[in-house]
Amino acid sequence: MIGQKPSRFGGLAALLAACGLVLAACGDRGGDERPPQPGDEAVARVDGRTVWASDVKREAVAQGLIGEGEPLDISSDLFRRVLDEVIDQKLLAAEALKRNLDEDPVAQRRLAAARERILGDMLVESVVSNAVNENAIRGLYQEQLKLARQSEELRARQIVVATQEEGEAVRSLLGAGASFEALAMERSTDAATRFNGGDLGYFTTDVMPEAYEVALRQAKAGEVVGPFEVEGGWAVVRVEDRRLEEPITLEAARPQIIRFLTYDQVRDLLEKLRGRSKVETLIGAAEPVPGAPVEPADAPPPPAAKTPAPAAKTPEAK
Repeated sequence: MIGQKPSRFGGLAALLAACGLVLAACGDRGGDERPPQPGDEAVARVDGRTVWASDVKREAVAQGLIGEGEPLDISSDLFRRVLDEVIDQKLLAAEALKRNLDEDPVAQRRLAAARERILGDMLVESVVSNAVNENAIRGLYQEQLKLARQSEELRARQIVVATQEEGEAVRSLLGAGASFEALAMERSTDAATRFNGGDLGYFTTDVMPEAYEVALRQAKAGEVVGPFEVEGGWAVVRVEDRRLEEPITLEAARPQIIRFLTYDQVRDLLEKLRGRSKVETLIGAAEPVPGAPVEPADAPPPPAAKTPAPAAKTPEAK
């Protein structure tokens, strides 16, 4: 499933925020006071250098306080709190420069590593933004709709009682014209459904306990089934409706599709870069960890790496 695939893209903002302020302080002793992006707004100045609204928003994204692309109102308490943290970071970086800490060899290696991470992430952003577009998203969505198998789902109501005899009595009352909803409120012991007339909503039988799956597999709309034994008692169920399960919508599937396409682009990019570069690992194989499970000698070799197709639907989208 695409939702299970790792993605570097989600960590780009965090890396940029973590490293960008220090690098800016080290490399920008004069400073360019133009807005870094159109419509940006100056929200503070630290020793004459401007702090922009985009700086604050980037830090909020890095801390996971807002999602990528979400708005952040500059009049909000959250914005002011993050703004204080950005100011503190700038003050610390400026003081480090005054103390010439950036000239220390260890500091220079750490700054160089931060620069490499940022440049790498900017490359990934560029590749992903070009490839993960609306046409690609819609194309993959349509492709998965064609491959998806629509299951039949049904809607039902239930009354759960303690014994089979009570279940037979409930069924007799229903046969005599009693209201299913009223009997559910009066007699059902299932706290989750008794106060809504026993309504179970729409579901596919494969997500229900086996007793329900067996009893309802062939039941038609309007049919009363049971009593049959379930966990906690005996159930009498009326099938309200049967229909083909509705496929997941594009908007519900969009986040997973974007994650899948992003992972695919990053994987392909890294494979190409490694393929045309000479990479030598100068350390030996990892030492075995005492007590760790050992794979048997006759275990089959792992399958060739292949990205699985994204799922067309997810339980939460139902």
